[in-house]
Amino acid sequence: MNSSELKHLFREYFGYDDGVRVFFSPGRVNLIGEHTDYNGGYVFPAALTYGTWAAAAPRDDSTYNFASANFPTRVSVSSSEKLTCKKEDDWANYPKGVLSELLALSEKDAPMYTGADILFYGNIPNGAGLSSSASLELVTGLAFSSLAGLEIPMIELVKLGQRAENNFIGVNCGIMDQFAVGMGKENHAMMLKCDTLDFQYVPVNIEGYKLVITNTNKRRGLADSKYNERRSECEAGLKIIQQHLPHVRSLGDVSYEEWMGVSRFIENETIRRRVKHVIAENERVLAAAKHLKENDLLAFGKMMKQSHESLRDLYEVTGFELDTLYEAASKVKGCIGTRMTGAGFGGCNVSLVKEEEVENFKREVFEKYVEKTSLHPVFYVCEIGDGAKELI
Repeated sequence: MNSSELKHLFREYFGYDDGVRVFFSPGRVNLIGEHTDYNGGYVFPAALTYGTWAAAAPRDDSTYNFASANFPTRVSVSSSEKLTCKKEDDWANYPKGVLSELLALSEKDAPMYTGADILFYGNIPNGAGLSSSASLELVTGLAFSSLAGLEIPMIELVKLGQRAENNFIGVNCGIMDQFAVGMGKENHAMMLKCDTLDFQYVPVNIEGYKLVITNTNKRRGLADSKYNERRSECEAGLKIIQQHLPHVRSLGDVSYEEWMGVSRFIENETIRRRVKHVIAENERVLAAAKHLKENDLLAFGKMMKQSHESLRDLYEVTGFELDTLYEAASKVKGCIGTRMTGAGFGGCNVSLVKEEEVENFKREVFEKYVEKTSLHPVFYVCEIGDGAKELI
């Protein structure tokens, strides 16, 4: 979808195309570092060239009209009304939440939000764990603030998108998804410490290999999953650790050596396994970034596999479909790394595959996965792209 195509589509929906501006926000894949984000640890995401486009034009009557080329639901709200999350508004609750946060950001800027018509189009698999919600949030924040003539720094839009998901949608997510979507850089991943937002770009030089994302086609509803349960378990473990390591602010501050000294104080086996995953996964992110900087792709791939096994055995967020994909992918010639990515409970797997073996990889994984699950996986050979931006 290019800008002219989207403007033409906008005209079909709203009857005009004068003054229309086009914005793009990517999806993201997390290469390693899962369920560490809300625990103040390190993650290692990259923005994709798949994403969400938005064509938008200003209005002067305080009305915001939301439409999507992907879904039939259309929603209209006024900036003067109290915005609430409504089940019948479906996907439009995400841009509504962003609008609510923008209006609350600063009272002096509120009069600048005079209304807009906005049409969204996305090619991120919905519900696959590639951050279609964060992509929608960031493209909305960028579009509405730009139409209002406000230059809000991208990092502030990132934080705003997270607040919208936490406060409006009711999903207690960390900041990784919005950060990766907003701050992405072509051919780079980001090693991000989620509690401080300290980060560095790490070049992803995988010449001769391809990133292949495989969608299980098992939908996972994040708000309805055990995501919040896992978060509560980690918070319980943190409180115990802090009794013995008072300098610790989050699980992301605990080294594996420190963990070995305090793990015995967590008597609940389930909580102990959850915490062990987070602390070990944090160490894997640091090691994986080092391996990529050294162009040691085999070692990086090994970290990916260890990550999946920890998510399966300790954090228990994979499930039959993701584990079936992992087992199938691991056995294919030329696949040097593979793991679930995203929150789990369905969604996607990401693999690092030799370029000449990609077609064979897709064929073998497809056959084995269908045989065991009766579901048909979908494959995406991905490139790493830039973060949210306006398109010319």
